[in-house]
Amino acid sequence: MIAMVDVRRGGQRYAGGEPEAGIESRHAFSFGAHYDPTNLRFGLLLACNEERLAPGAGFAEHRHRDTEIVTWVVQGRLEHRDSAGRTALVEAGRGQVLSAGAGIAHTERHAGPDPLVFVQLWLHPAAFGTPPRYAASPGPDIVPPGQPGAVLTVARGGAALPPAPFVYVHVVRGLVRIAGHTLEPGDAARISGGRPGGGAAVRAEADGDAEYLVCAMDGEPGYG
Repeated sequence: MIAMVDVRRGGQRYAGGEPEAGIESRHAFSFGAHYDPTNLRFGLLLACNEERLAPGAGFAEHRHRDTEIVTWVVQGRLEHRDSAGRTALVEAGRGQVLSAGAGIAHTERHAGPDPLVFVQLWLHPAAFGTPPRYAASPGPDIVPPGQPGAVLTVARGGAALPPAPFVYVHVVRGLVRIAGHTLEPGDAARISGGRPGGGAAVRAEADGDAEYLVCAMDGEPGYG
């Protein structure tokens, strides 16, 4: 069985955020006012947002529940605060996971002199109503506490992609080649099908300074 590779270019992302407040967002999936019933999710992945914050900018406190929120900081320094009393500074090249569970409010703000750039993924949890949890992670592998069926890997060289039913690849910097496609920063590949048993027998080749995120998922909500 041949894997299906669906490439989505950065220019196809939905524009969002609040540019007048120094927040620029690019959404890979149906989001807010940009409702697209054909692009609601991929596997367990509900959102993949590229965020750019100017110095001093940030998201006001807002609430989530029953969502696994994985953030990878590409440039700058991110300040996290939440209603459980946690405060964390996440530097470039590090990540964090917020399991919203039964509900938690948080803010994410720019905390440095350089522009802040981060990628944020939202995943469907394995169970609803669990206690909220937070974890900081330097990578390269991040497993959301509330969704063991997903693993986010930060890759910086050529590698075989994981043998999972659903694999999402997002290019952070440099060039990455997958199944004859050349992906640039902001581009993504959605890989499904694969070998018998549901594996993606696909390899990624990367230029020297390339960095890309690989989210391997063992199923989708209600399956696997």
